[in-house]
Amino acid sequence: METQNINKIILELRAGTGGDEASLFAGDLAQMYKNYAQKRGWGFTVLDASESGAKGYRTLVVEMKGSGIYESLKQESGVHRVQRVPSTERQGRIHTSTASVAVLPIVEAKEVQLKDSDIEVTFSRAGGPGGQNVNKVESAVRITHKPTGIVVSCREERTQHANREKAMEVLRAKLFTIQREQAVGSIDQIRRDQVGSAERSEKIRTYNFPDDRITDHRIGKKWGNIERIFNGDMDPIMKAFGHPTSGK
Repeated sequence: METQNINKIILELRAGTGGDEASLFAGDLAQMYKNYAQKRGWGFTVLDASESGAKGYRTLVVEMKGSGIYESLKQESGVHRVQRVPSTERQGRIHTSTASVAVLPIVEAKEVQLKDSDIEVTFSRAGGPGGQNVNKVESAVRITHKPTGIVVSCREERTQHANREKAMEVLRAKLFTIQREQAVGSIDQIRRDQVGSAERSEKIRTYNFPDDRITDHRIGKKWGNIERIFNGDMDPIMKAFGHPTSGK
């Protein structure tokens, strides 16, 4: 499959090393991608989230749609590192935290063969935001792919059917990644391929707030004005990787 023609992706963020600050950083990255999606006219839909604090996430799974989106964002996969003084730090010390990003292409059902006997589907109450209806109806879906151990879930849609379809989409994306990478086994193996173990040393990019500098360690490029980039101006990064930009 030509990656240039993949217009839907799963964006998965996970807090890594650094406790609450890592969760806040994952939230900041999520907001950065959301802001950039708005700038590009891309869709951004949360499928599942495990929140931590007012603005942080332990995990976040998002579906994004847009022309050539996979080709544009595939380089975001990996461990992102932040160096800054957390708001809870009383002595002004700089902390280093990480969050991992995985970008998975969404493919058509015909691209991935799935047997009904290989999946186990369970339902539960969605919980969280969404009103009383969300809490009363068992609309949240959890799917386990028994041969690989992959587990995916979706709770943000209002019906079981819609959540099941979205969860199957995520599962197919993960299995397609296995097939393309010729990997086997559990989801942990897929994630290691893309993001390593989320330790500080296994980084693709560092966001250094004291120096107001972002460094991509793979291509040796640096950019200033972190706040502007977090607000959605990722065009300088897109240009450095040779991808189309918003043109704004």
